[in-house]
Amino acid sequence: MKSIKPRKQRKELYNAPGHIKRNWISSHLEENLLIKYDKRAVSVVKGDTVRVMRGSFKGHEDKVARVDVGKSYLEIEGITMSKADGNKIAKPIHPSNVMIIKLNLTDKWRRKKLERGLSEETKKEIEKEAEKQIKEVEEEKRKEEETKKLEEEEKETTEEKEEEPEKMEKPKELDTKEVKTPSKPKPIKEEQEKPKTKEKTGSAKKSSDKDKKITGKKKPIATKTKTSKEVEEKK
Repeated sequence: MKSIKPRKQRKELYNAPGHIKRNWISSHLEENLLIKYDKRAVSVVKGDTVRVMRGSFKGHEDKVARVDVGKSYLEIEGITMSKADGNKIAKPIHPSNVMIIKLNLTDKWRRKKLERGLSEETKKEIEKEAEKQIKEVEEEKRKEEETKKLEEEEKETTEEKEEEPEKMEKPKELDTKEVKTPSKPKPIKEEQEKPKTKEKTGSAKKSSDKDKKITGKKKPIATKTKTSKEVEEKK
């Protein structure tokens, strides 16, 4: 800052261009890293592991999830605050309240900056660490892709299972309707048929009695045919 007045300092801070604001988002290195890289502070990048040094989350260690250059604050994994409606949001933390424990070395341009003025041994160590970190990132991406594929397959299987019973239920409903239609009139027919059978049996009995009476009244008399000898004797 050129000026000593806080009014002008704030004005410069808020109205500065993005490439200058990005350099201001820096924090101190841990002692081991300070000795290794021979630097007091480095600009914070997404993926750096960080320890909170002040505030209610003092002592919290985790990766940087996001760097907001416009508002000049960090979002760290595991640090959240709740709103009035109950939803949780990442709590913004200023980079001055943070110390870098482990650097993200996957970016080659950042490695070049860090390797300036260092010995060849330290450069080799940095490259080895970078290779390890790149492998870890690739493995994480593979795992994420596998989990996404598994989730998609599970969704497809569940959708197929939901569709299958619907297809199977439709013919069953038709079968039940076909069975129900003849089953309803059956008891009605039986009830109608039962009195008919009784009437038939009663009428049959009456007809049999009448026949018996008629047969008793109109029994044919057996007449003997007179022979010629009997006729001659009577004469």
